[in-house]
This record gives sequence, C-alpha cells and structure tokens, in this order.
Amino acid sequence: MTGLELPVALFLLINLVVALVAAGRGPTPADRMLTALLFGSTGVGMLVLLAQAMHLPALVDVALTLALLAAIAGVAFVRRAWHGGVHDERGN
Repeated sequence: MTGLELPVALFLLINLVVALVAAGRGPTPADRMLTALLFGSTGVGMLVLLAQAMHLPALVDVALTLALLAAIAGVAFVRRAWHGGVHDERGN
C-alpha cells in the first residue's frame, strides 16, 4: 500500500459529484445513460481502492457486482433505444 489509495478515492468521489451535476443537465437520455455508466465504473474503482486501503477483500466482491449491474444497465438501455427507434414494415 503506497498511501495514495485514499486521495485517489477522494478524487474519484469528486468526479462522481461532477457527474451527478452533468446527469441533471444531460439533454438526451443517452447522455444520462453515459453518466450512469460513469457512476458504475468510478464506483468500481473507488471500491477496489478502498478494499486495498482498508484491507477489506469483501469490497472487491461488491465492486464486481456493481460492474456487472452497470454493464447490464448499459445493454438494457441500448436494446431499448435500438428497438424503440426502429419501426417494422407495418409502421409500428
């Protein structure tokens, strides 16, 4: 442990606050989804850093779960957006 884990985790937390402001201003749903994915990836990074700094290996499991949920949310959004914007031959 180099002692840089906690300052980097604090930097990532500040990044999440800025992302929260951006999520409120996002003009399109895609912008908001990208912000949600940023929350997932930054949250994973913070949890892994804190797991290393605090010697809590269980936080790595939580980080992996968060990464899986963020990936599933991204795929669900893309599937919904893709099928929502495409009309079939009948115009439906």
